[in-house]
Amino acid sequence: MTKKNTKLAIFEEKEVRRTWHNDQWYFSISDIVQILTDSDNVKQYIKKMKTRDLELYVNWGTICTPLPIISKDGKRREENMAQLQGIFRIIQSIPSPKAEPFKQWLARVGQERIEEIQDPERAIVRAKQIYEQKGYNDDWIAKRMRGINIRNTLTDQWKERGAKEGFDFAILTNEIYKGTFEMDAKQIKAFKSLDNPDNPRDHMSELELILTMLGEATTTEITTSKNAKGLPELSKAAKEGGAVAGRTRKDIETKIGKSVLSKGNFKTGKIEKKVLKSKSNKK
Repeated sequence: MTKKNTKLAIFEEKEVRRTWHNDQWYFSISDIVQILTDSDNVKQYIKKMKTRDLELYVNWGTICTPLPIISKDGKRREENMAQLQGIFRIIQSIPSPKAEPFKQWLARVGQERIEEIQDPERAIVRAKQIYEQKGYNDDWIAKRMRGINIRNTLTDQWKERGAKEGFDFAILTNEIYKGTFEMDAKQIKAFKSLDNPDNPRDHMSELELILTMLGEATTTEITTSKNAKGLPELSKAAKEGGAVAGRTRKDIETKIGKSVLSKGNFKTGKIEKKVLKSKSNKK
């Protein structure tokens, strides 16, 4: 049985795309080559690397497995991926001072999924550590972690009730966003000046996160209470859940006299100061 689950791993603050396939992690070859070489043209570097390493060239078709993953432009398409053994072979052909620490990092990351299956709480702990390393404060992280739990509960219901992971999930999520903020995911990203691969939630204020949680938690309750099944019924529940959060947002905006949704994003640092750790607390 093949199960796919895509996540990002972080090496020295650089992202490595990976996907869970045939009970093991497969990593993006282009991401790894980019990190180890800092090449301006990864495709050309890989081509030259195979030319100078005949054994690698001959076995390239065995090492690489084309798998669907989110590309740099935000679209889902097939890219060359490799599991640990293949990645270690590729690293042998790259003269880089980062090679050895990267191999040690890979070995740890490769073990993570097995540990997470045995103890799901480990995944939450690791996610929290990543946000801490990026500079978010403890209050924001606590809300983000709670939001992840609420989101997972909702998506589990969607899967059980006939929604397909990926396209269907995106449609349903957009219904909640539109009800909550009167913007879909693409519009929120544009409003906050984010790139396609960015997750809007990682750039939300605490209040924006709370409203998103309210929309998703309410959608879960509506979905289960009405026993919604299939995309049309699930979409209706998502609209209703988002509408509840949207009414709450409007009530808050009436009281505070301004919009809840801000243009700030974490990448530029132009986000609520209380979302970020103070400089004195940063290591």
